[in-house]
Amino acid sequence: MDKEYDLIVIGSGPGGYIAAIKASQLGMKVAIIENREIGGTCLNRGCIPTKTLMHSSNTYAKTLEMECLGINITGVSFDFEKIHQRKDKIIIDLRSGIDKLVKSNKVEVIKATATIQKDMYVKIYNNEMEETIKSNKILIATGSKPAIIPIEGINNKNVLTSDDLLAKTDGLYKKLLIVGGGVIGVEFATIYRELGADVTILEGQDRILPQMDKEISRTLTMSLKKKGINIITSANVEKIMKNSDSSLSCHYSYKDKEEVETSDGILIAVGRVSNTENLLSDEVLLEMDGRSIKVDDNFETSIDNIYAIGDVVKGMQLAHLASAQGIVAVEHMNKCEVSINLNVVPSCIYTNPEIASVGITQDEAKAKGIKVKVGKFPMLANSKTMISSDERGYIKVIFDDETDKIIGADIISPRATDMIGEMAMAIVNGLTSKQIKAVVRPHPTYEESITDAVDSIK
Repeated sequence: MDKEYDLIVIGSGPGGYIAAIKASQLGMKVAIIENREIGGTCLNRGCIPTKTLMHSSNTYAKTLEMECLGINITGVSFDFEKIHQRKDKIIIDLRSGIDKLVKSNKVEVIKATATIQKDMYVKIYNNEMEETIKSNKILIATGSKPAIIPIEGINNKNVLTSDDLLAKTDGLYKKLLIVGGGVIGVEFATIYRELGADVTILEGQDRILPQMDKEISRTLTMSLKKKGINIITSANVEKIMKNSDSSLSCHYSYKDKEEVETSDGILIAVGRVSNTENLLSDEVLLEMDGRSIKVDDNFETSIDNIYAIGDVVKGMQLAHLASAQGIVAVEHMNKCEVSINLNVVPSCIYTNPEIASVGITQDEAKAKGIKVKVGKFPMLANSKTMISSDERGYIKVIFDDETDKIIGADIISPRATDMIGEMAMAIVNGLTSKQIKAVVRPHPTYEESITDAVDSIK
């Protein structure tokens, strides 16, 4: 053992590499240990490839509707392989950019698997080497992996996780069944339906997006059904069987009856679990919170100087949250003032229209005994929405009735994921309805409906 560091970061996703760069900028000698591609799940098997495919599917679907804009196009088709080639090129280009950024900040990247040992030693190994290195501090940023449900037939061919489906370039399933109506499920449903596939979602709870505001769930359900997506809620999958024609039959219970859905492929999208495989040696016992690593408010684990962030800890599984947590953890290591407010984190879903939410919902406010006043504006009354032939949606803003400060916002609209940042900034800074209305927003834009939503409060 001849290498020592101030900080070893295990995992190079948006949490890990951002934390490593911050630590190096604060004067720490830093190494990232990564056994796959730099950029982690978000870049290689999650956010970026999914949204790249969705951009292609959205564009294709819009092209089919061009006649309503007075544009006649004939012979419209898509090349599934080229769609994936574009996705792969974007990933490679972004990966190269991250690699250069990390190295320009004097962070060493070691391609290996890491196992934490006692006394702050880390064993690193790959097919060509095995050695032990030491660090003053360790940051675990190993992310998550798709959850697998223990049901009969789960290992059949064409029963896939999101990782598998993103890697599938040999043709589009004409009939796709999605088990799980969360964020991953509804985004893949949108992609496949826009490319012409027959899509069914099976959700075990009584609505899709069960973790979000009920009104968001209802609005998205109507939108997806309008596109032709079949949604079955309160459905419990029991087994998957392979048919003689190579199709799959998914048997599920619904209202005390057994039902069957047949498809060419089945996507298992029931969430993600913390990735801790081979992470800890037998002599390192971190306190766990279920399947996640337990941390304090500074993201320090039950062992001093070992930290954990992102999907490997309990909470919202979001790339931008992991990055923010990484910065906060490194600031704590260096006894710096915390620079980020982690209490206000936007959630984004890239369906069509997009969905974005930040702060607390009306139901959450009610449960906390907070009296609220709510403003809401329908996007079909927005000029940019009409010009762009977009779908129905709304902007909803929630204020504390006593202080007049904004405490939450929901947006269903094109560019919702871009607009939600303004709402997050308003919440963090405790802006009132009067202060938010004082901003002159450009016309015609989607954003001007923020003013309309605030104005609608009686």
